[in-house]
Amino acid sequence: MGGRGHSRLKILHIDPERHWGGGEVQVLGLLDYLAGKGHSNDLLTHPCGKLWERCQGTELKTLPLVVRNDLDLRPVMKLRRLIQREGYNIVHLHTKRAHALSMWLPHGPSAPVYVVTRRMDYPERKNCYTRFLYNRRSDGVVAISRHIFELLVEAGVDAHRIRLIYSGIDVNRFDSRADGKGADRIPTIGMVAVLEARKGHRFLFEAIAQLKAAGMSLRCILAGEGSERKSLEEIKKHLGLEQEVRFLGFVGDTRAMLAEIDIFVLPSLYEGLGIAALEAMAAGKAVVASRVGGLAEVIADGVTGLLVPPGDSKALGEAIAKLAADPNLARAMGWRAAAQVRAHFTLEQMAARNEAFYYELLEAKT
Repeated sequence: MGGRGHSRLKILHIDPERHWGGGEVQVLGLLDYLAGKGHSNDLLTHPCGKLWERCQGTELKTLPLVVRNDLDLRPVMKLRRLIQREGYNIVHLHTKRAHALSMWLPHGPSAPVYVVTRRMDYPERKNCYTRFLYNRRSDGVVAISRHIFELLVEAGVDAHRIRLIYSGIDVNRFDSRADGKGADRIPTIGMVAVLEARKGHRFLFEAIAQLKAAGMSLRCILAGEGSERKSLEEIKKHLGLEQEVRFLGFVGDTRAMLAEIDIFVLPSLYEGLGIAALEAMAAGKAVVASRVGGLAEVIADGVTGLLVPPGDSKALGEAIAKLAADPNLARAMGWRAAAQVRAHFTLEQMAARNEAFYYELLEAKT
């Protein structure tokens, strides 16, 4: 392939998901970076998904792909013909549903290098399928957090095949100087997440109710949609939080919302990394989050935010109360958080590390 600074790659990206809750930003950031380096990129994605929508009107070649589940083999023959015809150097499969497709795609000396990215922190099954998929049918695996790296190794994936590459965000979109609307206002907490049980909204509501009962005034704004919307509306009403909690629905650009809040909260039960937390940190907000998955790697407890046990509404409320009662502490944590994200979690850093991994895998194959 030649030297890293001289060869240009032809890359096929596969991401058949419809809704990521913002995860498409990482794929788009990678595509923009690679195009800027002169690489050729084609994208296969769901024609009704957010990624497809965001790629329309760009120069990126975008092709439709619908994959119903891990057992859906309908796209295989189309993919095989496309890969053989186009002569890709790299095929990058960006989601779990896409990973399974690599079982049936062309392999061998003349085939492309297959890279898969593992984003979710659900444990992989420790069985022959997992080992065959990641050790034999994939050439390299990207883990977006140390926690995911360890889960893969526990499931039998060879550690030398895995690269830890943290997801990044476009830090230039966020103003870390944003500082609320005055010290005398009611503290406002915010959360950006799909409305699903794994995100822990219920524990946040319980924490707010406990603080309200103790005499503390708070406001809470929530961005996101999901299957738990109706249930959460009922919990909000049952806990008497109709004045405290406001649902915004899906918010495509969270900058205005983040500028309005004082404290960002993410009480997830599972979390691969926590892109929403990174964006809040880039906006200069202290974060209160569960000590799960990649959140424990992103947030330095007591320095850039506070970590609490998952599912513990009492501990969550105490952490919120600590920051709400000490705005100077919250601001100092937010400033340190913004500096940390800019130093370690940018889209450019993420993309450059993926590019370097491509070359490393290609060189190992020759």
